[in-house]
Amino acid sequence: MTSLNIAGRQIGLGHPCFVIAEAGVNHNGSLDLARRLIDAAADAGADAVKFQTFQAEQLVTADAPKAIYQQQTTDADESQFTMLKRLELDAPAHHELMAHTAARGLIFLSTPFDEPSADLLEALDLPAFKIPSGEITNFPLLEHVARKRRPIILSTGMSTLAEVEAAVAAIRGAGDGGLALLHCVSCYPTAPIDANLRAMQTMTAAFPVPVGFSDHTLGTEVALAAVALGAQIIEKHLTLDRSLPGPDHAASLEPAEFKALLRGIRNVETALGHGRKEPALSEANTAAVARKSLIAARDLPAGEVLDATAIAIKRPGTGLAPARRGELVGRKTRIAVPAGTLFTLEMFA
Repeated sequence: MTSLNIAGRQIGLGHPCFVIAEAGVNHNGSLDLARRLIDAAADAGADAVKFQTFQAEQLVTADAPKAIYQQQTTDADESQFTMLKRLELDAPAHHELMAHTAARGLIFLSTPFDEPSADLLEALDLPAFKIPSGEITNFPLLEHVARKRRPIILSTGMSTLAEVEAAVAAIRGAGDGGLALLHCVSCYPTAPIDANLRAMQTMTAAFPVPVGFSDHTLGTEVALAAVALGAQIIEKHLTLDRSLPGPDHAASLEPAEFKALLRGIRNVETALGHGRKEPALSEANTAAVARKSLIAARDLPAGEVLDATAIAIKRPGTGLAPARRGELVGRKTRIAVPAGTLFTLEMFA
């Protein structure tokens, strides 16, 4: 299993889950809102914040319809082109947001939706590319990005395993600079019944690369379950307010929720432990209290040969374990043993 290095951050088995705060287009075209999203991601403890880079003219036709979820969260009569044009970030905006991200100690990422946007991100020296699910069959774009030989995080929503295999082959054939895959369900929001988290395990078995989850469910439970199942990357949308207008706010986490998600992820990682079945150090006191020992059931004179009726099993667990009762039956006491005394082997001849 290979790992991935993004801006000095190792991603893969044995490393903390890499958490991407998906600001996306939740800035609504406002640089002030975008900076506040970066601040919220940093305050929550995310590793990276990600935006989207596109030119509406390169992405959609002038009369392309919106997805149903976009119609429900924005002006239904507005074209997808008009909506996206309002949400573009130009090169100066990228420079400003990158500087603010660096000042807050985060990694700046963005998703290119077209070749000129990928070239812009390369010129800005982004440490990695995030490719969205909708481009998984767009081999010209995949190959164009792969030739830049930088790490790629590829979302796999709406795809079969065969389509993922073909995309991976296209990327590697063009000049793979490192790859990670994100299981994803491209529905906003995604119902838990559709999340299919075990697909991560299928991809892990098929590809020796880090595998994670791009989560569009409401709340944090499914993302936490993904971490428990081994997700090495979690991507989740972040908004300042779910009631804001825009296509992705309704399926996003607000800042306090995102902070709770990060806290939960780190707790889950800690809880996963090392995998060896052995007592925790913290159990020592409980074991002494909760387990039982072999105890004299009555006053026993020196020289008595023990039978089962002479042996009681009671707490605490600081003496001989009940499993050793067979070792005492038939043994002769060397000294008198008062009732209620924990047996030791030194009491017998």
